Amino acid sequence: MTSTVYISTIEPLAGKSLVSLGLTDLLLRKSPKIGYFRPIIHNQEDAHLSLILEHFNLQQSRAESYAFEAAEANDLLGAGNHDQLLDGIIRKFKALADRCDFVLVEGTDFAGESASFEFDINASIARNLGCPVLLVGSGHQRSAEEATRQLRVAMDNFNQEETEVIGAILNLVPQGKENEYLAALKKRLGGTGKHKAMAVIPYDETLASPSVREICDGLQAQILFAAEDALERPVRRFSIAAMQLPGLLDYVTEDCAIVTPADRGDIIVGSLMASRASSFPSISCIVVTGPKPLQENITKLISGLEGKVPVMKVETNSYETAVALNNVRSRLSTRNPSKIASALRVFHEQIDTSLLEKNISTFKARGISPQMFLYALRERALEKRRHIVLPEGNDPRILRASAELLRDKHVELTLLGDQREIERVIKDQNIPLDIYQLKGIINPQTSPNHNRYAKQLFEYRKHKKGMTEVVAQDLMTDVSYFGTMMVQLGEADGMVSGAAHTTQHTIRPALQFVKTKPGVELVSSVFFMCLPDRVVVYGDCAINPDPTAPELAQIAVTSADTAAMFGIDPRVALLSYSSGSSGKGSDVEKVREATAFAKTLRPNVPIDGPIQYDAAVDMAVGAKKLPGSPVAGQASVLIFPDLNTGNNTYKAVQRETGAIAVGPMLQGLNKPVNDLSRGCTVDDIINTVLITAIQAG
Repeated sequence: MTSTVYISTIEPLAGKSLVSLGLTDLLLRKSPKIGYFRPIIHNQEDAHLSLILEHFNLQQSRAESYAFEAAEANDLLGAGNHDQLLDGIIRKFKALADRCDFVLVEGTDFAGESASFEFDINASIARNLGCPVLLVGSGHQRSAEEATRQLRVAMDNFNQEETEVIGAILNLVPQGKENEYLAALKKRLGGTGKHKAMAVIPYDETLASPSVREICDGLQAQILFAAEDALERPVRRFSIAAMQLPGLLDYVTEDCAIVTPADRGDIIVGSLMASRASSFPSISCIVVTGPKPLQENITKLISGLEGKVPVMKVETNSYETAVALNNVRSRLSTRNPSKIASALRVFHEQIDTSLLEKNISTFKARGISPQMFLYALRERALEKRRHIVLPEGNDPRILRASAELLRDKHVELTLLGDQREIERVIKDQNIPLDIYQLKGIINPQTSPNHNRYAKQLFEYRKHKKGMTEVVAQDLMTDVSYFGTMMVQLGEADGMVSGAAHTTQHTIRPALQFVKTKPGVELVSSVFFMCLPDRVVVYGDCAINPDPTAPELAQIAVTSADTAAMFGIDPRVALLSYSSGSSGKGSDVEKVREATAFAKTLRPNVPIDGPIQYDAAVDMAVGAKKLPGSPVAGQASVLIFPDLNTGNNTYKAVQRETGAIAVGPMLQGLNKPVNDLSRGCTVDDIINTVLITAIQAG
């Protein structure tokens, strides 16, 4: 799995660029396969994106390096399409991450209209990408207490969003006060920051000062005279020349910009001459203001001077120009390699990179996010495009789901039912489904395969009391039997039913002749519960009413295998009303026995029980009730002791939290056959079809 880190700030102009530059440099020393990704950029001209890609010559295009421009992201969020935004970000991120060893992700800039809610955006993106966060704050013109308080608030907020912060960097702290600010940072973070990488970076006037070129770009000025190399000179301050030359010279300092009206030729020439004198500081540039052009003789004089100080012209007056100058910010750019070198030197001098590397490499996401899980379902189904049969072909929900699945080419589909009836429903419901995109529509009663399937059913079941060829013929008119036989004979890869039929009706044929996999004695079910911050597996919530201890152990290990198949790191909790050894009674003893048996079946999988639900999912409660448990507080697979508990719990969690419940998915069968709830939505059907396709793969 690709390693990542998410650099996020809590305000604009905190020096996030320096940290990104330094980290990329650090990572490239370990591996050439490094990617750089920005979920949201300001616009197509985003200078920082260009800096990282061009300076390090990363093997990725600009289009691969970001997901949305800020305006696009704001439109999606404003329309309530948060999931669509995340889907787009995840898709672009995964495409890059799949060919990299490490991807550095850089958050938003806190600039423009979206700044007020960018913190939530960054927390959501980091959580869904499964990235640890490196926080960057600013100490510029703030006391140590003020600066560190903001970082602590940000860290607490990220933790509340189930996003781990692995380090904090306080940038732009006053020169000479680094130790004071670092001590304040460690004190403020307290126990929360015990093992986190923490550092301060002092304010560097060279890095903070804009270049002459940046001044020119920021003012939209016209360069009148300049040597190319002089454009990268820093501008540390500016002085407005509203006095005679002798008075101005008292205020000229090294790398100062002189702002003067076009009709003050004396100031312009005098400043240039003073800059050439060894007894005066060198000025960085002259900004000539106002609508009037330079006098012809002044222009001629300047053009004859060697080693020209840049002279630029703006149309605004001196006051307006001064206001605009205040808003010009220094940015790292490939056009100023010396500034990049200074930034990298500062980063490596001030950051404990060994601790930072350790925290990045040892980070383990608590679980896969719902958006990432659903994205992975779509991508994995798309790889093979399995053939799925849907027996309830005339149900409008099935038809709408089919239209979406075929539009995105995730699977091939066969519908069972009468074609004229299906076409009528499509027309009446205005469903955008082209039946010619289907692999077929089959009516079991008139299908040429009916007799062949019936004979096969009779062969499978002839030893059973009451089974005759006539009974087999009659059963094969049932869509569940017909669809299951298609799967059994390899004429479809999987089946999904249950939108209009009971669970028993859907799975009975599979239990009769598809049978269980070798080594699996019990068919059970799981739901993938897409909680707000992660996906967990619930089992068994649909099939087995009151499993014995050995059966419960079988459900636990099969569910662990299912979780791993779908990218969820299995940590199995067998649930009970008691945790550890404290409880007594037959119900808790069953769970205790099942836990011991499950551990023998999967010795390499973390399994614990009996354990209460709160101790299984909450770190603080788990540490108190089962200290030292490899599962407590971080369970990803939750096994209920009976159907009554499991079914009620999944429905309660689904209704009360708004969680998406994907499933039930049947596990243990030789071939994939899955059941739907009769109250299922179109999205439920799509997700179950995708799961079935992945099982078939």
